Amino acid sequence: MKISQRGDINSFLVMDVLDRANALEAEGRHILHLEAGQPGASAPQAVLDAARGSMDGYLGYTEAIGRPSLRRKIARYYRDHYNVDVAPERIIITTGSSAGFVLSFLSLFDTSAKVGMGLPYYPAYPNILKSLGYESVFLPTDAMEKYQVTAEAIATRDDLDGFMVASPANPTGAMIPEDELKKIIEVCADKNIALVSDEIYHGITYGDKAQTALTYTDNVIAINSFSKYFAMTGWRIGWLVVPESMIDVMNKLSQNLYISVPTMAQVAAETALEQTAILDGYVADYAKNRPLLLDELPKLGFNIDVPPDGAFYLYTDISAFSDDSLSFCYRMLDEIGVATTPGVDFGHGADHPHIRFSYAGQYDDIAEAIERLKGWV
Repeated sequence: MKISQRGDINSFLVMDVLDRANALEAEGRHILHLEAGQPGASAPQAVLDAARGSMDGYLGYTEAIGRPSLRRKIARYYRDHYNVDVAPERIIITTGSSAGFVLSFLSLFDTSAKVGMGLPYYPAYPNILKSLGYESVFLPTDAMEKYQVTAEAIATRDDLDGFMVASPANPTGAMIPEDELKKIIEVCADKNIALVSDEIYHGITYGDKAQTALTYTDNVIAINSFSKYFAMTGWRIGWLVVPESMIDVMNKLSQNLYISVPTMAQVAAETALEQTAILDGYVADYAKNRPLLLDELPKLGFNIDVPPDGAFYLYTDISAFSDDSLSFCYRMLDEIGVATTPGVDFGHGADHPHIRFSYAGQYDDIAEAIERLKGWV
Protein backbone atom coordinates (compact mmCIF):
# COMPACT_ATOMS: atom_id res chain seq x y z
CA MET A 1 0.00 0.00 0.00
CA LYS A 2 1.30 3.46 -0.89
CA ILE A 3 2.03 5.62 2.13
CA SER A 4 1.53 9.39 2.20
CA GLN A 5 4.54 11.64 2.55
CA ARG A 6 2.65 13.54 5.27
CA GLY A 7 3.93 11.03 7.80
CA ASP A 8 7.55 11.72 6.85
CA ILE A 9 8.16 13.87 9.92
CA ASN A 10 10.44 13.66 12.92
CA SER A 11 9.47 11.68 15.99
CA PHE A 12 8.31 13.62 19.01
CA LEU A 13 11.38 12.45 20.91
CA VAL A 14 10.06 13.08 24.41
CA MET A 15 7.42 10.45 23.68
CA ASP A 16 10.12 8.02 22.51
CA VAL A 17 11.99 8.62 25.76
CA LEU A 18 8.77 8.12 27.72
CA ASP A 19 8.15 4.83 25.89
CA ARG A 20 11.65 3.65 26.80
CA ALA A 21 11.22 4.78 30.42
CA ASN A 22 7.92 2.92 30.69
CA ALA A 23 9.48 -0.22 29.24
CA LEU A 24 12.24 -0.09 31.85
CA GLU A 25 9.64 0.37 34.59
CA ALA A 26 7.82 -2.70 33.29
CA GLU A 27 11.07 -4.60 33.84
CA GLY A 28 11.07 -3.52 37.47
CA ARG A 29 13.39 -0.49 37.27
CA HIS A 30 12.67 2.60 39.38
CA ILE A 31 12.55 5.43 36.84
CA LEU A 32 12.46 9.10 37.77
CA HIS A 33 10.38 10.97 35.20
CA LEU A 34 11.84 14.39 34.46
CA GLU A 35 11.05 14.14 30.75
CA ALA A 36 7.33 14.64 30.22
CA GLY A 37 5.71 18.04 30.55
CA GLN A 38 2.85 16.99 32.75
CA PRO A 39 1.94 17.81 36.35
CA GLY A 40 2.73 15.13 38.88
CA ALA A 41 -0.52 15.83 40.72
CA SER A 42 -3.95 14.68 39.63
CA ALA A 43 -6.73 17.02 38.65
CA PRO A 44 -8.49 18.33 41.81
CA GLN A 45 -10.97 16.00 43.47
CA ALA A 46 -13.94 18.15 42.45
CA VAL A 47 -12.94 17.67 38.80
CA LEU A 48 -12.85 13.89 39.24
CA ASP A 49 -16.23 13.98 40.95
CA ALA A 50 -17.72 16.03 38.11
CA ALA A 51 -16.44 13.52 35.57
CA ARG A 52 -17.93 10.61 37.51
CA GLY A 53 -21.21 12.47 37.80
CA SER A 54 -21.34 13.00 34.05
CA MET A 55 -21.45 9.23 33.57
CA ASP A 56 -24.85 9.06 35.27
CA GLY A 57 -26.38 10.59 32.17
CA TYR A 58 -26.19 10.17 28.44
CA LEU A 59 -22.77 11.10 27.05
CA GLY A 60 -23.68 12.10 23.52
CA TYR A 61 -22.13 14.52 21.07
CA THR A 62 -21.95 18.18 22.02
CA GLU A 63 -21.71 21.17 19.72
CA ALA A 64 -18.64 20.76 17.50
CA ILE A 65 -16.95 23.81 19.00
CA GLY A 66 -17.91 22.97 22.57
CA ARG A 67 -20.66 23.18 25.15
CA PRO A 68 -22.01 26.73 25.43
CA SER A 69 -21.79 26.52 29.23
CA LEU A 70 -18.05 25.75 29.07
CA ARG A 71 -17.41 28.51 26.57
CA ARG A 72 -19.23 31.00 28.80
CA LYS A 73 -17.14 29.94 31.80
CA ILE A 74 -13.90 30.37 29.84
CA ALA A 75 -15.06 33.85 28.80
CA ARG A 76 -15.63 34.62 32.48
CA TYR A 77 -12.14 33.27 33.22
CA TYR A 78 -10.66 35.85 30.83
CA ARG A 79 -12.56 38.63 32.56
CA ASP A 80 -11.48 37.50 36.01
CA HIS A 81 -7.83 36.68 35.28
CA TYR A 82 -6.86 39.05 32.48
CA ASN A 83 -9.51 41.77 32.64
CA VAL A 84 -10.21 41.01 28.98
CA ASP A 85 -13.69 40.70 27.50
CA VAL A 86 -13.99 37.77 25.09
CA ALA A 87 -17.33 36.84 23.56
CA PRO A 88 -18.11 33.15 24.27
CA GLU A 89 -18.86 32.71 20.56
CA ARG A 90 -15.16 33.29 19.80
CA ILE A 91 -14.08 30.40 22.03
CA ILE A 92 -13.51 27.05 20.31
CA ILE A 93 -13.15 23.94 22.49
CA THR A 94 -10.58 21.50 21.09
CA THR A 95 -9.28 18.00 21.74
CA GLY A 96 -6.25 19.28 23.56
CA SER A 97 -4.10 22.14 22.32
CA SER A 98 -2.74 19.72 19.71
CA ALA A 99 -6.05 19.75 17.85
CA GLY A 100 -6.06 23.51 18.38
CA PHE A 101 -2.83 23.81 16.42
CA VAL A 102 -4.24 21.71 13.58
CA LEU A 103 -7.44 23.76 13.43
CA SER A 104 -5.50 27.02 13.57
CA PHE A 105 -3.09 26.10 10.80
CA LEU A 106 -5.81 24.72 8.52
CA SER A 107 -7.97 27.78 9.09
CA LEU A 108 -5.19 30.29 8.44
CA PHE A 109 -2.95 28.86 5.74
CA ASP A 110 -3.10 27.43 2.26
CA THR A 111 -0.64 24.80 1.06
CA SER A 112 3.00 25.94 0.90
CA ALA A 113 2.50 28.75 3.42
CA LYS A 114 5.56 29.73 5.45
CA VAL A 115 5.17 29.91 9.21
CA GLY A 116 7.92 31.33 11.41
CA MET A 117 8.96 30.44 14.93
CA GLY A 118 11.91 30.94 17.23
CA LEU A 119 14.66 28.36 17.70
CA PRO A 120 14.39 26.43 20.06
CA TYR A 121 10.75 25.52 19.54
CA TYR A 122 8.06 23.11 20.68
CA PRO A 123 8.59 20.08 18.38
CA ALA A 124 4.97 19.66 17.38
CA TYR A 125 4.91 23.07 15.67
CA PRO A 126 7.11 22.16 12.67
CA ASN A 127 6.00 18.53 12.64
CA ILE A 128 2.31 19.42 12.36
CA LEU A 129 3.07 22.16 9.83
CA LYS A 130 5.06 19.79 7.63
CA SER A 131 2.40 17.09 7.75
CA LEU A 132 -0.16 19.65 6.56
CA GLY A 133 1.99 20.82 3.66
CA TYR A 134 3.40 24.02 5.17
CA GLU A 135 6.98 25.20 5.54
CA SER A 136 8.53 26.15 8.88
CA VAL A 137 10.94 29.08 9.01
CA PHE A 138 13.24 29.10 12.04
CA LEU A 139 14.55 32.36 13.46
CA PRO A 140 17.63 31.81 15.66
CA THR A 141 17.67 33.22 19.18
CA ASP A 142 20.24 33.26 21.95
CA ALA A 143 20.44 33.41 25.70
CA MET A 144 20.75 37.21 25.65
CA GLU A 145 17.22 37.27 24.21
CA LYS A 146 16.09 34.54 26.61
CA TYR A 147 15.63 32.33 23.53
CA GLN A 148 12.66 34.45 22.44
CA VAL A 149 12.31 36.04 19.00
CA THR A 150 12.15 39.84 18.93
CA ALA A 151 9.84 42.05 16.90
CA GLU A 152 12.92 43.43 15.18
CA ALA A 153 13.85 39.96 13.89
CA ILE A 154 10.34 39.34 12.57
CA ALA A 155 10.36 42.73 10.87
CA THR A 156 13.33 41.69 8.72
CA ARG A 157 11.30 38.92 7.08
CA ASP A 158 9.17 39.44 4.00
CA ASP A 159 8.36 35.78 3.37
CA LEU A 160 6.17 34.84 6.33
CA ASP A 161 2.47 34.01 6.20
CA GLY A 162 2.26 33.28 9.91
CA PHE A 163 4.24 33.33 13.13
CA MET A 164 4.13 31.32 16.37
CA VAL A 165 4.93 32.83 19.75
CA ALA A 166 4.87 31.05 23.10
CA SER A 167 5.12 32.72 26.50
CA PRO A 168 6.03 31.01 28.78
CA ALA A 169 7.85 28.89 26.22
CA ASN A 170 8.66 25.23 25.95
CA PRO A 171 11.50 24.17 26.44
CA THR A 172 12.94 27.24 28.18
CA GLY A 173 10.13 28.59 30.36
CA ALA A 174 11.08 32.08 29.15
CA MET A 175 8.44 34.78 28.83
CA ILE A 176 8.14 37.58 26.29
CA PRO A 177 8.13 40.99 28.03
CA GLU A 178 4.82 42.80 27.61
CA ASP A 179 6.31 45.70 25.65
CA GLU A 180 8.00 43.26 23.26
CA LEU A 181 4.78 41.29 22.82
CA LYS A 182 3.02 44.52 21.85
CA LYS A 183 5.74 45.23 19.27
CA ILE A 184 5.45 41.71 17.84
CA ILE A 185 1.70 42.15 17.46
CA GLU A 186 2.23 45.49 15.70
CA VAL A 187 4.87 44.10 13.32
CA CYS A 188 2.72 41.11 12.42
CA ALA A 189 -0.25 43.41 11.75
CA ASP A 190 1.86 45.74 9.58
CA LYS A 191 3.27 42.85 7.54
CA ASN A 192 -0.02 40.92 7.34
CA ILE A 193 1.47 37.97 9.23
CA ALA A 194 -1.10 35.77 10.99
CA LEU A 195 -0.11 35.52 14.65
CA VAL A 196 -0.74 32.43 16.79
CA SER A 197 -0.05 32.81 20.51
CA ASP A 198 0.62 29.61 22.45
CA GLU A 199 -0.51 30.36 26.02
CA ILE A 200 -0.81 26.85 27.43
CA TYR A 201 1.57 27.55 30.34
CA HIS A 202 -0.32 30.60 31.54
CA GLY A 203 -1.00 30.38 35.25
CA ILE A 204 2.41 28.82 35.90
CA THR A 205 4.79 31.72 36.51
CA TYR A 206 7.27 32.67 39.23
CA GLY A 207 7.26 36.46 39.06
CA ASP A 208 5.40 38.57 36.58
CA LYS A 209 2.05 37.21 35.46
CA ALA A 210 1.79 36.05 31.85
CA GLN A 211 -0.37 38.37 29.78
CA THR A 212 -2.53 37.11 26.94
CA ALA A 213 -2.04 38.57 23.46
CA LEU A 214 -5.80 39.22 23.53
CA THR A 215 -5.08 42.16 25.82
CA TYR A 216 -3.71 44.04 22.83
CA THR A 217 -5.57 42.67 19.81
CA ASP A 218 -8.51 40.57 18.68
CA ASN A 219 -6.67 39.74 15.46
CA VAL A 220 -4.82 36.74 16.87
CA ILE A 221 -5.47 33.09 17.64
CA ALA A 222 -4.76 32.42 21.32
CA ILE A 223 -4.28 28.75 22.18
CA ASN A 224 -4.71 27.41 25.69
CA SER A 225 -5.23 24.06 27.35
CA PHE A 226 -6.47 22.34 30.47
CA SER A 227 -3.34 20.14 30.46
CA LYS A 228 -0.77 22.22 32.32
CA TYR A 229 -2.09 24.70 34.90
CA PHE A 230 -5.33 22.70 35.30
CA ALA A 231 -3.42 19.37 35.60
CA MET A 232 -5.60 17.55 33.05
CA THR A 233 -3.10 16.22 30.48
CA GLY A 234 -4.83 12.90 29.78
CA TRP A 235 -8.27 14.46 29.50
CA ARG A 236 -7.30 15.95 26.12
CA ILE A 237 -9.15 19.23 26.20
CA GLY A 238 -8.05 22.72 25.24
CA TRP A 239 -9.45 25.85 23.64
CA LEU A 240 -8.85 28.60 21.12
CA VAL A 241 -9.91 32.21 21.12
CA VAL A 242 -10.26 33.31 17.50
CA PRO A 243 -11.29 36.44 15.59
CA GLU A 244 -15.00 36.60 14.91
CA SER A 245 -14.35 36.15 11.18
CA MET A 246 -12.92 32.65 11.82
CA ILE A 247 -15.76 31.17 13.86
CA ASP A 248 -17.59 29.64 10.88
CA VAL A 249 -14.54 27.98 9.33
CA MET A 250 -13.46 26.65 12.74
CA ASN A 251 -16.92 25.20 13.25
CA LYS A 252 -16.95 23.43 9.89
CA LEU A 253 -13.45 22.02 10.33
CA SER A 254 -14.27 20.86 13.87
CA GLN A 255 -17.47 19.15 12.69
CA ASN A 256 -15.67 17.18 10.03
CA LEU A 257 -12.35 16.45 11.73
CA TYR A 258 -13.46 15.76 15.30
CA ILE A 259 -17.30 15.90 15.52
CA SER A 260 -16.93 17.10 19.11
CA VAL A 261 -14.63 17.06 22.12
CA PRO A 262 -15.38 14.24 24.63
CA THR A 263 -18.35 15.30 26.71
CA MET A 264 -16.97 14.01 30.00
CA ALA A 265 -13.83 16.11 29.60
CA GLN A 266 -15.92 19.21 28.89
CA VAL A 267 -18.04 18.69 31.99
CA ALA A 268 -14.91 18.20 34.10
CA ALA A 269 -13.28 21.28 32.60
CA GLU A 270 -16.16 23.47 33.74
CA THR A 271 -15.42 22.46 37.32
CA ALA A 272 -11.66 22.84 36.81
CA LEU A 273 -12.13 26.53 36.06
CA GLU A 274 -13.46 26.92 39.62
CA GLN A 275 -10.48 25.23 41.32
CA THR A 276 -7.86 27.95 41.08
CA ALA A 277 -7.06 27.92 44.80
CA ILE A 278 -6.00 24.26 44.61
CA LEU A 279 -4.27 24.72 41.26
CA ASP A 280 -2.27 27.67 42.57
CA GLY A 281 -1.07 25.28 45.27
CA TYR A 282 0.29 23.03 42.52
CA VAL A 283 2.17 26.02 41.10
CA ALA A 284 3.61 26.66 44.56
CA ASP A 285 4.95 23.09 44.49
CA TYR A 286 6.65 23.72 41.14
CA ALA A 287 8.13 26.86 42.67
CA LYS A 288 9.69 24.69 45.40
CA ASN A 289 11.07 22.21 42.87
CA ARG A 290 12.54 24.90 40.62
CA PRO A 291 15.35 26.15 42.91
CA LEU A 292 16.42 22.60 43.69
CA LEU A 293 17.46 22.11 40.07
CA LEU A 294 18.61 25.71 39.62
CA ASP A 295 20.98 25.36 42.58
CA GLU A 296 22.24 21.82 42.14
CA LEU A 297 22.58 21.27 38.39
CA PRO A 298 25.25 23.98 37.84
CA LYS A 299 27.34 22.40 40.61
CA LEU A 300 27.39 19.23 38.53
CA GLY A 301 28.39 20.97 35.30
CA PHE A 302 25.01 21.62 33.73
CA ASN A 303 24.94 25.24 32.57
CA ILE A 304 21.59 27.04 32.80
CA ASP A 305 21.60 29.91 30.31
CA VAL A 306 18.11 31.21 31.08
CA PRO A 307 16.35 30.58 34.42
CA PRO A 308 12.68 29.92 33.65
CA ASP A 309 10.10 32.64 34.20
CA GLY A 310 7.27 30.12 33.98
CA ALA A 311 6.18 26.63 32.91
CA PHE A 312 8.09 23.80 34.65
CA TYR A 313 11.21 23.22 32.57
CA LEU A 314 14.94 23.89 32.77
CA TYR A 315 16.81 24.02 29.47
CA THR A 316 20.39 23.13 30.29
CA ASP A 317 23.67 23.11 28.35
CA ILE A 318 25.47 19.74 28.56
CA SER A 319 28.55 20.68 26.53
CA ALA A 320 30.73 19.89 29.56
CA PHE A 321 29.77 16.24 29.07
CA SER A 322 28.66 15.62 25.50
CA ASP A 323 27.83 17.14 22.12
CA ASP A 324 25.14 14.50 21.50
CA SER A 325 22.02 15.23 23.54
CA LEU A 326 20.12 12.18 22.27
CA SER A 327 22.80 9.69 23.26
CA PHE A 328 23.36 11.50 26.55
CA CYS A 329 19.67 11.29 27.52
CA TYR A 330 19.39 7.61 26.67
CA ARG A 331 22.58 6.80 28.60
CA MET A 332 21.26 8.71 31.60
CA LEU A 333 17.99 6.80 31.40
CA ASP A 334 19.52 3.36 30.92
CA GLU A 335 22.35 3.73 33.43
CA ILE A 336 20.77 5.64 36.34
CA GLY A 337 17.04 5.66 35.54
CA VAL A 338 16.63 9.42 35.13
CA ALA A 339 14.47 10.35 32.14
CA THR A 340 15.00 13.75 30.47
CA THR A 341 14.37 15.18 27.00
CA PRO A 342 17.15 15.66 24.42
CA GLY A 343 17.62 19.17 23.07
CA VAL A 344 17.59 17.89 19.50
CA ASP A 345 13.82 17.57 19.97
CA PHE A 346 13.61 21.36 20.13
CA GLY A 347 15.73 22.04 17.06
CA HIS A 348 19.09 22.11 18.80
CA GLY A 349 21.36 19.33 17.64
CA ALA A 350 24.97 18.32 18.16
CA ASP A 351 26.25 21.84 17.53
CA HIS A 352 24.14 23.22 20.39
CA PRO A 353 23.93 20.51 23.07
CA HIS A 354 21.06 21.00 25.48
CA ILE A 355 18.64 18.81 27.39
CA ARG A 356 15.38 19.66 29.12
CA PHE A 357 14.52 18.77 32.70
CA SER A 358 10.88 18.88 33.78
CA TYR A 359 10.26 19.73 37.43
CA ALA A 360 6.50 19.19 37.39
CA GLY A 361 6.76 16.02 39.46
CA GLN A 362 7.29 15.33 43.13
CA TYR A 363 10.03 17.10 45.10
CA ASP A 364 11.44 13.85 46.49
CA ASP A 365 11.80 12.39 42.99
CA ILE A 366 13.69 15.45 41.79
CA ALA A 367 15.95 15.33 44.85
CA GLU A 368 16.70 11.67 44.18
CA ALA A 369 17.43 12.44 40.54
CA ILE A 370 20.04 14.96 41.68
CA GLU A 371 21.65 12.34 43.92
CA ARG A 372 21.80 9.83 41.07
CA LEU A 373 23.34 12.45 38.78
CA LYS A 374 26.04 13.26 41.37
CA GLY A 375 27.30 9.73 41.16
CA TRP A 376 27.08 9.56 37.38
CA VAL A 377 28.35 12.72 35.69
